[in-house]
Amino acid sequence: MGFSTTHLIIFLVIIVVIFGTKKLRNIGSDLGGAVKGFKDGMKDGTDKAADAPATEPVQQVSSTAPAAKETIDVEAKTKV
Repeated sequence: MGFSTTHLIIFLVIIVVIFGTKKLRNIGSDLGGAVKGFKDGMKDGTDKAADAPATEPVQQVSSTAPAAKETIDVEAKTKV
């Protein structure tokens, strides 16, 4: 048991009465813009990934003694 054409027409009329044509037009344009932006983003992402040069490796920060000497204890300065 599916929806007939008359069911769909009645459903659309109720939706138009509840939301109004201006609101439905805004929702449609916002949804279309979002889909277009998503597609453009997916296309740009694949283009940038293929064109991107190899980056230099990131240098990790080590937790050695010189870093500990530069640490400032904020609570010690505020205590009297």
